[in-house]
Amino acid sequence: MADLHFELVTPDRQIMSEDVYMVVVPGSEGDSGIMAGHAPYMTTLKNGEIAVYRSAGAQPEKIAVTGGFAEVGDNGLTVLAENVEV
Repeated sequence: MADLHFELVTPDRQIMSEDVYMVVVPGSEGDSGIMAGHAPYMTTLKNGEIAVYRSAGAQPEKIAVTGGFAEVGDNGLTVLAENVEV
């Protein structure tokens, strides 16, 4: 399967922009696993951790986020977070 382009940004700066295998975002309606080819989707974020899987079977890199929203579109997954703790 092709990689998912993932961007994580805050009002201050871009935190991450790279191709990954899968990202799990803490949506307000529950956690959502996003992979390449996912249908268009948008959700607000609850405070929690984004899990970034760089390859299949890899251990996730966890990034704490506070507020914001996530959008899946033709260009991949974009997360706009109010605050990020790397």
